[in-house]
Order: sequence, then structure tokens, then C-alpha cells
Amino acid sequence: MTSVSIVDLKPGVKLVKSVYTPLGGLLFHKDKVLLSRDLDILKAFLVEYVEIGQLREKSVQTKEKVSNHTKVATIEKSIGNSSDSFVQNQSSSNSSSSFEEEYDKLVHLIKNAYPSVLAAGIPIYEIRNQLERVIHYIKDYSVISFSPRLLNDYDYMYHNAVLCALSSYKLAQWSGLPPKDWMQSAFAGLFHDIGNVKVDPTILHKPDSLTTSEIEEMQQHTKYGYQLLKNVTAINEGVRLAALQHHEKVDGTGYPLRVQSNMIHLYSKIVGVVDIFHAMTLNKAYRKGQSPYLVLEQIYSESFGKLDPKLVQIFIKKVTEFNNGVMVRLSNDQIGEIVFSNHNQPTRPMVSVSNNIINLEQQRHLYIVEIIK
Repeated sequence: MTSVSIVDLKPGVKLVKSVYTPLGGLLFHKDKVLLSRDLDILKAFLVEYVEIGQLREKSVQTKEKVSNHTKVATIEKSIGNSSDSFVQNQSSSNSSSSFEEEYDKLVHLIKNAYPSVLAAGIPIYEIRNQLERVIHYIKDYSVISFSPRLLNDYDYMYHNAVLCALSSYKLAQWSGLPPKDWMQSAFAGLFHDIGNVKVDPTILHKPDSLTTSEIEEMQQHTKYGYQLLKNVTAINEGVRLAALQHHEKVDGTGYPLRVQSNMIHLYSKIVGVVDIFHAMTLNKAYRKGQSPYLVLEQIYSESFGKLDPKLVQIFIKKVTEFNNGVMVRLSNDQIGEIVFSNHNQPTRPMVSVSNNIINLEQQRHLYIVEIIK
């Protein structure tokens, strides 16, 4: 058994002792063979040394040979840029991180994990730990105005997963579900599209309309996702069903099983709402995201026979209720301030533009394009 500095580890070594975060959270079990993404996780959680067994030739340098690397290790620790904080009510003053930083780390973790899911499975404990770190800052997350700062053309799937996790967590809270369901709802949002890893990438990223056979293959991602999650620990059956059912509709017109409302799990209904919102507002490689206010109007129209109407009403009310005083850009490129929101028409507030009040409820040809931070 050899104690080895993280800065000198290379992929392929085997742990002979479980690895824990500074606050006691389990990162990796004993006997795990470390992959490239695992090394990034160790650095992110400020782990300095691990215990490994038989080494591949030149895969590491031992602790005795790396004393001169202490300064390098200190620099590497800045990748984590925060203390480990899994308890939600822990004071944020104890952490030097931020919501955006923890969000970016979770996206990075998901992006690295997805390609190896079929061969190595889902690193559920690493993902749960990082998801909890993001949720620690959930108060800083605005569903309607948050925009990822590192959104590349083909990273849509990973950002959609993380955003759906956070929005599902909030919608579960807003709906009055008990706290035990909040994290599971977040998992449901995070993994709802994991079946896409088994879909042909040329279909997944095709900018043009899909053929009938391509649509049928794309729709298989729901079944693939359920199968991939079937034996994953730390999640319940509702999370697995969300992967299977998030495209089902309450009137029975969805897929893959065309079941009606009473057969659709509540997590699936939650994810069904937030997935549509983020799928339509996020930028993709081949099209720009739509106005969140217009998307909310479309979601409202979908609540008649397609989405759960109670969840839709709660979602729209909550994501729009604190917007008085917010600066927005209208579809005619004018910049204004929201001065009044009608709870019956929350997507159509009154906006003050150059001391003139524009009532979007009356002037239907105008709408809010974006929120200006």
C-alpha cells in the first residue's frame, strides 16, 4: 500500500482504501480503479493523498518522492475553490465558492460521466455529492433568468440535465412535497434523458426534421434510460420512472407507453414541465433559445390535456412572482422595467419604457425576449 499525492496520480490505479471528503462524505469505494474524470473529482474535493495498491509502471510517484510538489498540489487545490458542504443550512459564509462555480462543476462531472455510463455505470455517489453542493446555493438560482455562462454548442444535453434537476427540486418544494422527495425529484430531472447515451449521435444532433424511423429511435431513449437506472442505488423507483415517462401526456397521447395521468408518476409530471421549459429556452447548436415568457405561455397551453395543470400553474406563478423591478428587453428591442404583474396573466406584465407604460396583456404583438441582469 502506497500513499500517493493527487498531483502525481494517473488513470488506471486501484484504491486499497476508501476515499472521503474533508467533511466525511464518501467519494470512492475501496478497490475502485480510477479513471481520468475521477482524478478531476478528487482535485475538486480538495483530497491531497490516496492509498493505492499495485501500481502500473510509471503511473505514479510515491509520497516520499513528491515532497517538492507541495506547492503544485496547493495550486491544484484551487480547482475545487470551495470547502465541502453537503448540509443545506450550513452558512454560505463558510464557503468561498458560488452557485455558478458549483453549477459548472456538476455540468463538467455529468459531461465526463455520460460517455462511460455504458461501460462503467453511473458514478452516483460523486454525482450526488456535487448535486448537493449546487443545491446548497439553490436560493441563488432563478429558473426564469439564470443563463449558463459556459454553454458550448454541443453541451446542451448536460446543461439541460442540471437545469432540470434544479428546477425539479424547486417545483417539488413549491408543490408542497415532503423534503425526502426534493432530492429524488432533482435526480429525476438530472437523469431523465440519460438514455440518450444509447441513441445514434447523428440523430441526437440532427438539425433537420427527423424521419419516421429516426423519431422511433429517438423515442427509445426513455426505455434506454429506465434500463440504465434500473440497478443504480441512492435513487428510488420514481426517478427511474421519470426517465421512462417524462414524455407521457396526461391524456394518454405521449410515449412510450401512452399511459394516462393516473399511471404517470409525480416525478415524471414534474420533469415533464421543467424539461419543456429548458428544452425551449436553452440555446442549441442549430437554433437559439426562445423567450422564457413565450415558453411559459406555450407550457400553459400544453396544460390542457397534456401536462399536469396544477403543476403548470404552480410553476408559472412561482417563476414569475418576483419580477417587479426587473429590467427586460421586449420583442421590439426596447428596454424597460417590469412595474406590475397580474397574477392572472403573469407572463404579460406592465413594463415601463422611457416613462411610458406598456401593458403586454393588451399589446399582444409584443412580448419579453429576455431578462437583463
